[in-house]
Amino acid sequence: MCKIIKLRRGLDMNLKGGLSAGSPVTETKASLVAVIPDDFPGFVPKLSVHEGDEVECGSELLHDKNCEEIKLVSPVSGKVKEIVRGERRKILRVIVEADPSGNNSKAFDVSGIDKKENLTEVLMKSGLWAMMRQRPYDIIPSPGTTPVNIFISAFDSSPLAPTLADSVKRKDREIAEGIRALARLTSGKVYVSTRQGEECPLPEEATHIIIEGPHPAGNAGVQAANIAPVNKGETIWTLDIVTAARIGTLLTSGKADWSTEVALVGSDVKTPKTVKTAVGCRIKDIVKDDIKTSDHHLRIISGNVLTGTAETADGFLHYPYRQVTVIPEGDDVDEFMGWASMSPEKMSVSHSFLSSFMKKKKFAPDARLHGGRRAMIMSEQYDKVMPMDILPEYLVKAILAKDIDQMEKLGIYEVAPEDFALCEYIDPSKLELQKIVREGLDYLRKELE
Repeated sequence: MCKIIKLRRGLDMNLKGGLSAGSPVTETKASLVAVIPDDFPGFVPKLSVHEGDEVECGSELLHDKNCEEIKLVSPVSGKVKEIVRGERRKILRVIVEADPSGNNSKAFDVSGIDKKENLTEVLMKSGLWAMMRQRPYDIIPSPGTTPVNIFISAFDSSPLAPTLADSVKRKDREIAEGIRALARLTSGKVYVSTRQGEECPLPEEATHIIIEGPHPAGNAGVQAANIAPVNKGETIWTLDIVTAARIGTLLTSGKADWSTEVALVGSDVKTPKTVKTAVGCRIKDIVKDDIKTSDHHLRIISGNVLTGTAETADGFLHYPYRQVTVIPEGDDVDEFMGWASMSPEKMSVSHSFLSSFMKKKKFAPDARLHGGRRAMIMSEQYDKVMPMDILPEYLVKAILAKDIDQMEKLGIYEVAPEDFALCEYIDPSKLELQKIVREGLDYLRKELE
């Protein structure tokens, strides 16, 4: 019998423009895809190709400067169209123009994967190793470490997120093979967390956990903190069920599957739908003509409204490649009383606004901050949406002060930036908490390693 964990703290945001049972499913062939090194914390990119090179799906584009065995690969076959660099020649992205005639996939040698060393090698060469995360530090796992446990999230609780179970339908065998492989890489257990009532056939190597509660219940790190928290000196790995299925596909067929299902959602989308395409696809190929004709400015987000990255239509999907959200920008709005408006259409968690009492009403918020950044206020607001046994406000203060001892005592080894997304949303001080936590993790890693 599986264990049930009920989380009380958190917040579900009721937004307009979500998927429904009858939402259409379409397929689009990516014309351009991009691999973006910044999507993979801890990865120090070094080029393995040049502009104009022909590549297969699964061919190496970049490798880690500190560990050459860890690769980032092309999600499609085609030609390297452009290598985009930023300041100090930093590699921002590698753009591949897809071959319209087909998608030739590179084959990997999956013999001998019963041995941990061989399994690790094929995962790193295939690019799937980079799809997992290690805690502490929320980075790509270090090949020389053995996690005490591995945590797989089989659902996404973020606003307007798609159902991950739909993305892995008819992949029971692949999921089982992926979990069995991951079980060989850990000294402990492989935990798989699902929602109540969701079907997810699992092999005996998996420990099934049912998670109930609001967002961020779907975050693998939150699940880990409530199942078996990571302690100082220990390492855990986290991933989602889609990545586990991709690992299984690689080990059963010798080829990696870089297709993905993307939810096109948001209040400014004509008809929310699911788009089948390739990882890293250009956003223009996904949205096409599905954005409402509007006289106000729009924000296109690769990801969800809490943790996603603002992009233009010419931008690209970012990891974890499962959602594009379109909402009003809000920079051209002129309304009476501004942020202090008492309109019931104004979404807020504060009881000063009528909307906080409308639990079932769906809202169409824009991207404005509704207030200016100011000194940090110790209001204990973060605790209401943080379902982890930490003191988030004090941890943030310790990070800002670069106090390593306090950071360790207050639980920095357990957290990732995404765990603070809701805290950032309700923060009266308007602090960039996810950025602060990311910088704190990077600083801690630099100092201790």
